[in-house]
Amino acid sequence: MSYDPNNPYGQPQQPPQGYGQPQGQPGYGQPQQPQGQPGYGYPQGAPQGVPPQQGYGYPQQPGYPGYQQAGYGATPPYANWGQRFLGTLVDALVFIVPYILIIVGRGNGALTAIGGILIIGLAIWQLIREGRTGQTVGKQALGIRLVRESDGQPLGVGMAFVRRLAHFLDSIACYLGWLWPAWDAKRQTFADKVCGSIVIRTQ
Repeated sequence: MSYDPNNPYGQPQQPPQGYGQPQGQPGYGQPQQPQGQPGYGYPQGAPQGVPPQQGYGYPQQPGYPGYQQAGYGATPPYANWGQRFLGTLVDALVFIVPYILIIVGRGNGALTAIGGILIIGLAIWQLIREGRTGQTVGKQALGIRLVRESDGQPLGVGMAFVRRLAHFLDSIACYLGWLWPAWDAKRQTFADKVCGSIVIRTQ
């Protein structure tokens, strides 16, 4: 080994960056970007270590994707207060026969029992219909449907039952919650807001 006056300690010299590469090319291990092309997800010169952003040319779509797929457009077609009221009225008429049996059969235990059983059975049947399809008899007659606000799907039987219990919120404030859909932007009662539900038109 010959003596090098510039390296008196005998340590091997490190080759300069780009050693062995053609002139003008980056050093070994340095990724080469195509000339004139920015890094992925960022314009040229963006700081390193920052996660890539959403690709250019794909703005976020406003509205409710689930309703757009169903052909409703950017926002769901909310049912108005009159439609909701008439639907509730039709649902009440479904129970008129059992109530008549109870009234007529006050002195007859059998008729009273039959009327009570019919009321319970109809209430359960209506609840299952509303939870699975979003429509009671009254809602179907008025062409409206109860769905989740997030995706437009039926609530399910369990959440439909919770929503019915939550209607006490509509009654405790002097029944204001029942009138709230008349001016609310999403036509929701207080129970709807708590349960994340809306009522939409289907025709």
